[in-house]
Amino acid sequence: MSVEELAMQLPRLEMLRLMESQWVDLSQAGDGGDSPALHEVALRETERRVSSGEEEVLDWEQAKRRLRRS
Repeated sequence: MSVEELAMQLPRLEMLRLMESQWVDLSQAGDGGDSPALHEVALRETERRVSSGEEEVLDWEQAKRRLRRS
């Protein structure tokens, strides 16, 4: 049986405790979990489009309204 299958059999409270302990471990790990270079390229391209007026910045509520209309 896989670890995932075993975890899914835990009572809900124990599953939440397991998730919390994993999150704490991952957030404290200094394993160089930096974003891939591709993310930086995408962010720079977005910044360029915003600066040139090709793209506009929307807050979340505006974005949801726009998405719902399309």
